[in-house]
Amino acid sequence: MNEPSKNWWIIFHKDQILLQKQNDKFSLPCNEQSPIRIPKGSTVHEICILETLPCKAFAIEQSIEESKDYVLTGLRASYDLIPLVQYQAAGKAAEILHWDRNSRFCPVCGTKMIQKETIMKKCPACGNEMYPAISVAILVLIRKEDSLLLVHARNFKGTFNSLVAGFLETGETLEECVAREVKEETGLDIRNITYFANQPWPYPSGLMVGFIADYAGGELQLQDEELSSGAFYTRDNLPELPRKLSLARKMIDWWLENGK
Repeated sequence: MNEPSKNWWIIFHKDQILLQKQNDKFSLPCNEQSPIRIPKGSTVHEICILETLPCKAFAIEQSIEESKDYVLTGLRASYDLIPLVQYQAAGKAAEILHWDRNSRFCPVCGTKMIQKETIMKKCPACGNEMYPAISVAILVLIRKEDSLLLVHARNFKGTFNSLVAGFLETGETLEECVAREVKEETGLDIRNITYFANQPWPYPSGLMVGFIADYAGGELQLQDEELSSGAFYTRDNLPELPRKLSLARKMIDWWLENGK
């Protein structure tokens, strides 16, 4: 007789995820059955295969009390608690659940949508199909001699400083977006725009694309409604930086390590 297959269970209450505790270590729950009852009428989403086992995700409306075996924590905070591959799977699950909540009805005719595939819903009336939407945002590390530009955006939840960022607009390339956002937010001109890396950003459904650029001219004039502060900093005079989970921090660390 075949043994019942185990599943990874990714369970969200709002922006908090359920983690299993064992010997002061945390992980996504991995059991044959969900560790808590699946609410009636909930969709259990197939997210991915993790270490040969399926990942399943669903959301709960009511919070649960912390116990010796389970705890709820924020998705961002889970980065420091669970293995990276589990955090990445949880991030994808968060995006799928966000899409599910916000695509219940057809935007064309208002009919209730029906899920046909793991990431596709179809309107039974007009045939409109809906897939998870990804918002693309750029990050740019601007170098000026031995310093880099760091800014504090008004929407930051904390006192840290980070890189200039902004969203891609319809009809522009990523490089055009980089130059436009830098000019709009700082008044600076840049050159030598080169791709660095990208990172899924499930807060709630983004893709961060990082670029390196060099200062080309202009005086720093901050866009007041977007930025509360900004300046060029040398390596020996850095302000508080973003957390390690972000692509921005990886880019800053790269600059620090490479001496460029």
